Amino acid sequence: MLNQGIGSWPARRARRTPDRTAVVHEDRVLTYGVLHRRVLRLAHVLRALGVTSGDRVAYLGPNHPAFLETLFAAGALGAVFVPLNTRLAAPELAYNLADSGSVVLVHAPEQDEAARAAADQAGVRHRIALEGPGEGALGYEELLADGPDAPLDVAVAPEDPCMIMYTSGTTGRPKGAVLSHANIVWNSVNVLVDTDLTADEVTLVAAPLFHTAGLNMTCLPTLLKGGRVILLAAFDADRVLDLVERRRVTYMFGVPTMYDAMASRPRWAGTDLSSLRTLNCGGAPVPARTIAAYVDRGLAFSQGYGMTEASPGILFLDREQTAAKAGSAGVPHFFTDTRVVLPDGADAAPGERGEILVHGPHLMTGYWNRPEDTTAAFTDDGWLRTGDIARTDTDGYAYLVDRVKDMFVSGGENVYPAEVEDALLGHPDVAECAVIGVPDPVWGEVGRAVVVLRPAARATRDDLLGHLRGRLAKYKIPRTLVLTDRLPRTATGKIVKTAVREAFSTGHAENPHP
Repeated sequence: MLNQGIGSWPARRARRTPDRTAVVHEDRVLTYGVLHRRVLRLAHVLRALGVTSGDRVAYLGPNHPAFLETLFAAGALGAVFVPLNTRLAAPELAYNLADSGSVVLVHAPEQDEAARAAADQAGVRHRIALEGPGEGALGYEELLADGPDAPLDVAVAPEDPCMIMYTSGTTGRPKGAVLSHANIVWNSVNVLVDTDLTADEVTLVAAPLFHTAGLNMTCLPTLLKGGRVILLAAFDADRVLDLVERRRVTYMFGVPTMYDAMASRPRWAGTDLSSLRTLNCGGAPVPARTIAAYVDRGLAFSQGYGMTEASPGILFLDREQTAAKAGSAGVPHFFTDTRVVLPDGADAAPGERGEILVHGPHLMTGYWNRPEDTTAAFTDDGWLRTGDIARTDTDGYAYLVDRVKDMFVSGGENVYPAEVEDALLGHPDVAECAVIGVPDPVWGEVGRAVVVLRPAARATRDDLLGHLRGRLAKYKIPRTLVLTDRLPRTATGKIVKTAVREAFSTGHAENPHP
């Protein structure tokens, strides 16, 4: 077989375990044999539409088996898969489609209007709708029903591009990180080695598949191992708890807000969670209270750290170290190397804060059509600059501090918002918060906390800022605090700091703190 990419995975898995369940979505079950046949049919359909090696095929929709079928079918042809964020507006989708040069867009019915507008604007040649195709679209199931399932043997090398995953675009126009087939394989191997996935794994994918962690840290490694993937179209805390109990879920990934939502549900204490072997949390620094909620239930709650450009795994905390190293993002994955460096490039000593640099076979090949950005992302000797600040302990375990771009300087002192946010979240009335730096004529910058209170909470601004006295150095305590109903978030639950700054960095400074 000449195809050495992930597009060959369904065929390879079907010849070993054709009758084993691969994907569960609502009440629908696909075995590996069925998944393989559907992937072949879609690949033939795409080829009939003119898709050849190197062409880009995009997908827009919530978690669904068709997402995986499109990914694998594109890979079977040597084409490049482009997952799109369902929260983007039509002009933003059009930018990603045009920037990638996608020739086909597969989309869910709920995205029909945005998909039509974006595809027309970007000049996409073909749209394929999963259900009830509207004007100008082809029907997904109708095409598969008529498609052949004869074997394909297209040459795909490990170093060929597999997918283009667009960054969130919170600092300007999004950039497309190009991940090769080898990048995805090495990341999957890291997960298999460090998470000990088994062939009887039951993995719940509640995070969006268009997000690198949902796809590459849980879903694809499970399918490589031959386990079972349960796809949830959108995160819902009660639904997740129900599925964990009913489907005997063993592994899942979530961002802190997802885990907080689950632990806050009335049914939390009574839900049977005994099947869970690994809970992986990432996407943002994990508050101490989140970790405690799961450790108190006797669960192995592992914090990880990664980024799209690394496919994404960089650091991982073994389940055996959950209690001993609570709050740590762990050590580098097996085939990954990291450094924590000071501004002058020297390695930071234990306890010193510096930027994380990464090296390994899972690093992106570069940004799509952006050679200057690609060059800037790497050091001269090939280490990826993450833009994230961490410190290590004497055992080499890393603790995430904050983003370089989120840090601000107040009176000559570095302030890391994540540290202040973690302290605020220790107040029982605080549901969520974000801390930003705002201009100050005396200190250069000072902190401003933007806080969402829990329902029926009675805490005042003075109460919340007073809670920080004695817990943080005076220069770290926000000078002002603003109460709001909600914070802007990405589809994966991350707070969008740029949007917080735009909304709250100017205007009346409420409750100045001396």
